[in-house]
Amino acid sequence: MHKINFSAHHPILDIQGHTVFASNGNVLLCYRISLPEIYSQSETDFDELHASWFQAFKSLPFGTVIHKQDIYRKDHYAADKLPKQSFLQKATYDHFKGRPYMQHQSYLFFVLPLEKNLKASKYVNPFRRVENGIHRKLDHRVLEFVGAVNDAVSFINNSRKVSIEPIGEETILGVTHAYFNGFNEGFDTDIQLSKKGVAIGDHHFDVLAINSERCFGESLQSSKVNEKFTSDDFTFHQGFIDGLGLDLNEDHIVNHFLYLDDKHKWRKLLEKKIEELSKSSNFGTQNKVVLKKIRHIVDRINEDDSSRIIRGHLNVVFWADDSAQLGSIASKIKTEFKELDMLPYYPRGEERKHYFLNSYPCFASNFSDGDLYVTDLKHALCLYINNTNYRSDATGIIFNDRQHNIPVLKDVWDEKKRRIKARNFAIFAPTGEGKSFLANNILRQYFEAGVRLVIIDLGGSYAKFAKLYPGKHTILRYEQGKNLGINPFYISGEADLTPERLEDLAVFLLELLAEGKQVSKGKEVAMKKVLLHYYRQVRKSHSLASLYAFVDANKETLVRELGIQEAHFSIYDFLHILSEYVEGGLYSFLFNVGEDQTYKIEDKRLIVFELDEVRDNKEILSVMLKLIKSAIQRTIWRNRSERGIILFDEFAKQLKFGNVLESVEFYYQAIRKQNGAIGIILQSINQLPQNSTSASILENTQVIYSLRNEKGYDELQKRLHLSHHDLNQLRSIRNNLTGDRKYTEIFIKIGKESNIFRLEVPPEVYTAYLTDGAENEAILRIYEETQDMERAIQEFLNQKNTST
Repeated sequence: MHKINFSAHHPILDIQGHTVFASNGNVLLCYRISLPEIYSQSETDFDELHASWFQAFKSLPFGTVIHKQDIYRKDHYAADKLPKQSFLQKATYDHFKGRPYMQHQSYLFFVLPLEKNLKASKYVNPFRRVENGIHRKLDHRVLEFVGAVNDAVSFINNSRKVSIEPIGEETILGVTHAYFNGFNEGFDTDIQLSKKGVAIGDHHFDVLAINSERCFGESLQSSKVNEKFTSDDFTFHQGFIDGLGLDLNEDHIVNHFLYLDDKHKWRKLLEKKIEELSKSSNFGTQNKVVLKKIRHIVDRINEDDSSRIIRGHLNVVFWADDSAQLGSIASKIKTEFKELDMLPYYPRGEERKHYFLNSYPCFASNFSDGDLYVTDLKHALCLYINNTNYRSDATGIIFNDRQHNIPVLKDVWDEKKRRIKARNFAIFAPTGEGKSFLANNILRQYFEAGVRLVIIDLGGSYAKFAKLYPGKHTILRYEQGKNLGINPFYISGEADLTPERLEDLAVFLLELLAEGKQVSKGKEVAMKKVLLHYYRQVRKSHSLASLYAFVDANKETLVRELGIQEAHFSIYDFLHILSEYVEGGLYSFLFNVGEDQTYKIEDKRLIVFELDEVRDNKEILSVMLKLIKSAIQRTIWRNRSERGIILFDEFAKQLKFGNVLESVEFYYQAIRKQNGAIGIILQSINQLPQNSTSASILENTQVIYSLRNEKGYDELQKRLHLSHHDLNQLRSIRNNLTGDRKYTEIFIKIGKESNIFRLEVPPEVYTAYLTDGAENEAILRIYEETQDMERAIQEFLNQKNTST
């Protein structure tokens, strides 16, 4: 048995920035790679990534070694990014804390070996110190190498799909220590190398490798079909060797080495190999197979001027606490290779030891000819892993990833507007797929993050969640024959009568008079003159009835007195149409109010207007929406620094009436000047009529949520201009509503970025969002008794647990 005391043989002499001067004379430039999220890439995306790696690497000086290292480690979700102040936040934190998942780090090392010709002998002592190594700092070849690598890195970073950033001394030493300490934590240990294997502390290591042309099957591509998500009518893609990445649920490292060689030298060498094999091809099928492969490579080199000959090596280093487990992990890896039509080599004894040691970046130039396959660069780059875990933003709404169901924070507000110009959102889902549940989840988290909410609801879906915040919410419910307590004409003093306020009131009255969208400037000015005159003459108890009475009393002189024309303000029309809304009129109850109650909602951060009783009455609903608009303008939009969201739930039912759409479009125009967003919930995008108003609304909606829809997603794709991959992502949605971890899957698109997320919540949150059924009624009964929604939820869950 051979023991290496790592601290006595440190492989690094010096680190300057992200440049490493290794003891063996090699110089390395070290980077971390930030890859796209798993499942977010289409077949075309994989091709583009492959092409950009090729373009970046093809001109690097010969003699360069590129080592890509993907480290996968089993870990437990720390939950430190999750808030834990409120009742539901604490429940979410406890539910996910400690959940197992695979952590992935991807690194890229460019190695300039001491010897340019890359001719390592079979076994090199990687720890042998080369005295002149440190003197290479100002070497002309090193400077040339640094320039070439900088160009390659800039090219990759300009591709926008992948970003590469330099890593400093702390990270480099951390990676080095973790590797040679066998990923043991809490103690330092030595490396035990024996014929039986590599052991470091509590961990036993093994390796499988692709180290010659014989290991390859017929073809390599940049991507392959993902069987799990593909079905008869569409194809979902994954990276060619993704099965060796996050999907391999074991501690392991995927190492990929590229030796960039001199094209002409290798063409001669390959032609010589062909000659030898031609003579011996009668001596067995294996020689014939290799001969065919080498001929194919030479043909490709001759046909393609841009081809770049490389030697390469791919290996998977894996480890476990118990050496007996290594066999079953090896079987998983071999199965994965078999699916790719590849046959890995299993190194033993001395060979395994060197594969393990040379898979550390400083020693990456130590593989000999016998450990390397020969091919062209395009071919070898198919063996790159091009995706990683879902990425959390610094702040945002909690969803779950598709890989391990761990929380992912997505910044759908985007304060700095990096991804989206407008933060308005739309939720699409048929009945029963959980759209109110999703909306509750998004809005509740916004609310707890300090955003002010106005919900215009025709279905009664938000009362329960609102009641978790006593004192901070108000629910204004329309009941037959009663008003909402909103008086648009109420002013608390002269200071209230701003030009903006007069504009709003004029628009409000012109809408009531059904003047429609295209109101002439003359009519607007006339209406403002009438209003200003009214407020100057009538000093208190302002209301629609009072305004009506004032105009009626002055009908003979008003037009002349204000110098306006009958064409711009028809007294007859005004009194005739508005008579419906004043004493004795059919809808007088809507405005039948003295004091304004909007002051009651001014300090509330969650306001729910429940209009389900009026959903089918065009006239009342239309007036209600106008009243709500006037209330929003005076409360929510008064403070522009405060974030606010207006949500229209069951939006299609409101859209049955033409003027509603215009009224909503007004919000979309106005919200641009506010620090706010608008959300709409629809069962299908076809519920939005095909017209310019709808087109304008969709154009200003840049966050899209879609739940499963059995009828398909073609219309959604067409009207939202979704990509082909977006459509495939939508088609791949699968819900799981049984077992311990129930979840629904959601397609989320933020600007140009899209992926499938999951929504899994703890029992407390699930219970808070229930909107109908026997369970909901049971919770509301407990709430009636306790008047405490938190207690009602806990008692309900306790009863449920006791009964099961």
